[in-house]
Amino acid sequence: MRNIFNFVKDNIENPPWNYNFLLNLEESEYPRYLAKLFYLKTGEKLPLLKKWSFKNSECSYRINKKKLTKFNQKIQYIKLHGITDLMRNCTDKVKVRDYVRDCIGKEYLKPVLEESGVRSNNLNFSLSTLNTPLFDKIDFEKLPDSFVIKCNHGCKWHYIVKDKNKFLKNKQLVNITKRHITGWLEQDYSLWGGFELNYRGIKPKILVEPFLREKITQDCPKIQVYCFNSKPKIIINFFDENNMSIWNEKFIPIDNFFNFSEKNIKININDYINQSVDLSIKLAKQFNFVRVDWMLYKNKLYFEELTFTPYSGMVEFKDKNYDLILGNYIDLGEKK
Repeated sequence: MRNIFNFVKDNIENPPWNYNFLLNLEESEYPRYLAKLFYLKTGEKLPLLKKWSFKNSECSYRINKKKLTKFNQKIQYIKLHGITDLMRNCTDKVKVRDYVRDCIGKEYLKPVLEESGVRSNNLNFSLSTLNTPLFDKIDFEKLPDSFVIKCNHGCKWHYIVKDKNKFLKNKQLVNITKRHITGWLEQDYSLWGGFELNYRGIKPKILVEPFLREKITQDCPKIQVYCFNSKPKIIINFFDENNMSIWNEKFIPIDNFFNFSEKNIKININDYINQSVDLSIKLAKQFNFVRVDWMLYKNKLYFEELTFTPYSGMVEFKDKNYDLILGNYIDLGEKK
């Protein structure tokens, strides 16, 4: 008989799982494991519905959406029970380009220097070979001095090359990069990201893009627009990880939003922010909730990604009221 997690008896500080364990875990068990992970990260319980099967003499679980009120809770429900084919396609860093092109035009897409097809259908973690076909197909000689090698089926699975000549001369670094790419291509990110099933089933590819920076050592400004039923409610202008400006839908500045933010810089609303909001509304029309991410490079907006499960639904709000406020905006019914 399967062990049922008990929040009192189990040592919550040491989750009894790793990637290989989760790879072999039945999907019917995902809600219970996610509930434990959610408790570990947030200190809050995730309400589950238990259904008993007399035929199989087993229990199955599902997140009880009727009892969900907060943003982080509802993102957990979306991760397991609310992912659509369109959301999965728009999570794919290659396929999302078609969606953006159709909605707002190709002029907002970053250039693609190179794209390589499926590495493997085997998602078991293996570093048995460094001779990765996709990686070896990259023609480094034709690439610019700086670029980004990324996988299309995960988050932050990328490697930034700031100086191509130094990179290619360092054979050890090239092999390490190749080994990382190999591992990423053979893994299912949904199991690393906290059961973010919008990443499940994406065929792994390598995408090479230019490294867009005004200065090679400095990030470009980024804009994030949180859209609920196509309505922008939170707009964030990032200058770096700890310096940002945050507004509500009426462009009234917000303080005490993220727990990790150290300084909220007050700036005036500019044309780029207004443009990002207008474009985000168009991209968000098909979804109950999505965060639309942008970057600003040489006075031009570039689309970055559509984020359906920001921070895997474990956002650290400095003011906990925002967890409830944003949760009220999410309608878990089907998008009409």
